[in-house]
Amino acid sequence: MKTFSAKPSDIDKKWVVIDAEGVVLGRLAVIIATRLRGKHKASFTPHMDMGDNVIVINADKVQLTGRKRADKVYYWHTGHPGGIKQRTAAQILDGRFPERVVEKAVQRMMPGGPLSRKQLSNMRVYAGAEHPHTAQEPEVIDVAAMNSKNTRSA
Repeated sequence: MKTFSAKPSDIDKKWVVIDAEGVVLGRLAVIIATRLRGKHKASFTPHMDMGDNVIVINADKVQLTGRKRADKVYYWHTGHPGGIKQRTAAQILDGRFPERVVEKAVQRMMPGGPLSRKQLSNMRVYAGAEHPHTAQEPEVIDVAAMNSKNTRSA
């Protein structure tokens, strides 16, 4: 029995839409990261970009469990001495770019490296319900219906 290794001609990429409204952030990020890497396919090959193109809509309506909305802190550094900055998840979700919470959650569930950065470029996150990718005829994935724990009412 030989180990299967996918070639670029074997890769079949699809487009999928995921609605993040009311879905728990961590559970959503796991499903998106799995789709981006291609681990949901039987022909998964770790060193190839064989994941799907994922469109996430309503990223501003994602839910966080417990007190994470107020207590979860995102840090970054400006590069200058004493330049550590921070924002809570609530400040980011209520701010100008609420899709960054979903982007960071998915990025931190992917392994670090050049391939993961390439796979992350196949994810498009939008704060509202509209997206400009209707020409690709994306398949809708209902994350909320997969498991009752995936949703949380505010």
